[in-house]
Amino acid sequence: MKRTLLTCLFPILVLTLLSQGCMKMALRLSPSLLPNLTASQFEDCDPEFAKSAIPANLKLLEGLLKNDPQNRQVLLTLCKGFCGYSLLFIEDENPLRASCLYLRAKDYGIRALGEKGEALKTLKTNEVQAWLKEITTTEIEILFWIAASWHAWIGLNLDNPLAIDQMSISQACLEKVLELKPTYFHGLPYILLGTNLAARPSLLGGDIIQAKKFFEMALDLNHRQFFLTQYYYAKYYTVRTQDKTMFINLLDEIFHNDPKNLQDVCLMNSVMQNKAKRLLESADELFF
Repeated sequence: MKRTLLTCLFPILVLTLLSQGCMKMALRLSPSLLPNLTASQFEDCDPEFAKSAIPANLKLLEGLLKNDPQNRQVLLTLCKGFCGYSLLFIEDENPLRASCLYLRAKDYGIRALGEKGEALKTLKTNEVQAWLKEITTTEIEILFWIAASWHAWIGLNLDNPLAIDQMSISQACLEKVLELKPTYFHGLPYILLGTNLAARPSLLGGDIIQAKKFFEMALDLNHRQFFLTQYYYAKYYTVRTQDKTMFINLLDEIFHNDPKNLQDVCLMNSVMQNKAKRLLESADELFF
């Protein structure tokens, strides 16, 4: 039977009643507990329920972290949780708040990398490739969510010189993920790189031709069932190229497919359907 959110939360609630030492031991002896919690959130097809439930779950995890501050799995789960929550529910309505939450997510990811994460804080552009060579395959998931949070923050702060300065480093992190695990999360590395290249002007490293290739690779990989692909393809690439027909066709795919076709991202697919409706309503403002 599919694990529900309550089923995943129950063991955590029990852990909160334990002593500090027992809680730390229980977390480390239950390696599937937190991944299952994350999975149950992404599988939930009810955006309104998820929007109200996720913040409480994140605060609970932050409480658990106080008892085991170096727990990599807790730190990764918090990084993914704050990044996903901001992207799905906060960014459109409150970009300033989303920016803060993306930095919070990024910080948890950096902490999950330990000493390597500390080095990333002060890394210079000419040092990034040497640093990335030290990243192992077991750390790729952490690196991806750091990069995802970082890129999301940069995208909301392109008027900030600090964001521009950090762009090349965060881009290199994403490219490292693409090199070692391009299929991660239904091709999400391709989607984010396509979005970045389509959204930025050429002077800031934008490349509309390469962006299209990345989006198409993602669509092939997830068999056009991960709606985040079509949504960002429409929002950034087709608007940049002023291809209204393609814009409408991509959004129609989102409207006429079932979010449950990819059960493990049903929440994201459901939210993208709602976002696609609002994006379509703004078509007259986007195309000239």
